[in-house]
Amino acid sequence: MTLPKINAPTYELTLPSSDRKIKYRPFLVKEEKLLIIAMESENLKEIATAVKQVISNCILTRGIKVEKLSTFDIEYLFLNIRGKSVGESVDVLLTCPDDNDTQVPVTIALSDIQVQKDPEHSTTVQLDDQYFMKMRYPSLNEFVKSNFVEGDAEIEQSFDMIANCIDQIYTEEESWAGTDHTHKELVEFIENLGSTQFQSIEKFFTTMPKLSHTVKVRNPNTGVESDVVLEGLASFFS
Repeated sequence: MTLPKINAPTYELTLPSSDRKIKYRPFLVKEEKLLIIAMESENLKEIATAVKQVISNCILTRGIKVEKLSTFDIEYLFLNIRGKSVGESVDVLLTCPDDNDTQVPVTIALSDIQVQKDPEHSTTVQLDDQYFMKMRYPSLNEFVKSNFVEGDAEIEQSFDMIANCIDQIYTEEESWAGTDHTHKELVEFIENLGSTQFQSIEKFFTTMPKLSHTVKVRNPNTGVESDVVLEGLASFFS
């Protein structure tokens, strides 16, 4: 006789990048095992891959391609799935900024952690009076490649990330799709920009929506209370 299957509850959330509502379920024991093995490896690339696999398994809404989601969508999804799976809070050990030495344990409610959006952020970058760039957000695959793969110099990682995120270059009369050009061509285009133009592109990344939460921490040794800003998924599992 076949053993019964116990149905997992379903929940709904809104993706920060598109405001699209999707349904998801908590992760199962087999997925928790996958995460534990990845966390124990202390290999950031393995952790990111495990997060991607868990999210793929847990999303119930059809048509959602995890590899196409923005990094901050991935982080927000994982936090919510985790909250419904193993607990609505996470314990982190934070270093007090006033002495940069004392560590204090803090419990953070996952419902308090949101994707913060900068009002100055725009996906359109103006290069000069004639040329503009339409940018797309980094996907998880690009995020892993640029941040977790060893061997590349930091400046090369930065240029690769920018090239991968160019959706379109255009003027009022012409346009060039990023997908119609090789990675090498896009990198060469970036290399031929002026310093001010490059800074305009960097602003897209520095103001990009991010998973962020500010925690007040009191140093038990000095009595000083400070704000500690946690950004990115890894900050909430340190």
